[in-house]
Amino acid sequence: MTTRSTDEYIAEARSLAKKVAERSNEIDRDRQIPADLGAEMADAGFFRLLVPKSLGGAELDHPDFLRIVTTFAEVDASVAWCVNQNNIFATDSARMLPEIAETIWSDQRAVVTNGPPAPETQAVPVDGGYRLSGHWDFSSGANLSTWLAARAPVVNSNGSGRPQAIMLLFPKSEAKMLDLWQVNGLRGTASFSFEVDNLFVPEGNIYRESDSPRVKGAQYAIPKVPLFAIGFATIALTQARLCLDEAIALASHKEPRETGALLRDQRTIQRTVGETEAILRSAQSYLNERAAEAWRTTCETGSFSMEERMQVRMATTHALRQAARVVDTAYDMFGANAIFTSQPIQRRYQDVKVITQHIQSRLSNFETAGQFFLGLEPKGMF
Repeated sequence: MTTRSTDEYIAEARSLAKKVAERSNEIDRDRQIPADLGAEMADAGFFRLLVPKSLGGAELDHPDFLRIVTTFAEVDASVAWCVNQNNIFATDSARMLPEIAETIWSDQRAVVTNGPPAPETQAVPVDGGYRLSGHWDFSSGANLSTWLAARAPVVNSNGSGRPQAIMLLFPKSEAKMLDLWQVNGLRGTASFSFEVDNLFVPEGNIYRESDSPRVKGAQYAIPKVPLFAIGFATIALTQARLCLDEAIALASHKEPRETGALLRDQRTIQRTVGETEAILRSAQSYLNERAAEAWRTTCETGSFSMEERMQVRMATTHALRQAARVVDTAYDMFGANAIFTSQPIQRRYQDVKVITQHIQSRLSNFETAGQFFLGLEPKGMF
């Protein structure tokens, strides 16, 4: 692949986003990115934006990557979700053994997808590797994936467990794919499930997410959890911005029955719009501030501190929850108009509701941050 500049990637993202917009209804209907569109995105390098250059990736700075995520989020939240999910996971290419990383990303259309394991999942050590059995859900971008990454706890033959899980890599062809993605929001992510039974995975295809990256760069020093969270919050706030803009536009010409006045001329609506703008802009500014600071300090120090983890955890959780609040307000302003699938706000409302059901949006995330700032050992995902 020819090396391109960041500006060229961003320009190409705008071009691809136009094609995504044209096929957004198809993406939602079929619950996946169409194969030909996915192939075009892969050929243009949009599933290896954060892969090291040594593996044929773009190795973009995270702030520039977020600009691309936002570009897709403005036209289709599901596509933006896959761009964020599959690229952030690909930062683990810097933790894998070079041989397996090269095997995976030697394919220009390589996409690795993963998902959380079911409780019965386990990896049993055997000569030369592990025997893997289990089930995994929420594997976004599954229809485009070429490889699967399965997190699993290691257990001995007597059933005893080890504290730390491992990540096991294998071609998608070796798993049974299950289409359980019957949902109302983020339908186009193809977040399917997969399962394997007693699959042998060689030792060379194993790594631990806690392994130190073999490639220098802030993209790889920042853990995946906060990177995922920043992207998901960016997508949610983008949907909230679009919904509020649509509601404001509607207010200029909608006159609810028996009111005798346009929405925009009603003081309740005026106050609602003012308050909601403040909520949205504050959440966006807070997220932007913490994401930028996380990137800056990690570039300077080469590490990502616990303080930064907690700052990002607070900003992203706050952004996700405020995005839902803004979308609810915009939806209410639309009244009965909002219930029709012909209205873009309907899908955006559903998409944000699914996003905010994600673990990244849990209220308990604030407890984790509070524990840290109170001098306690933080518990949770950060």
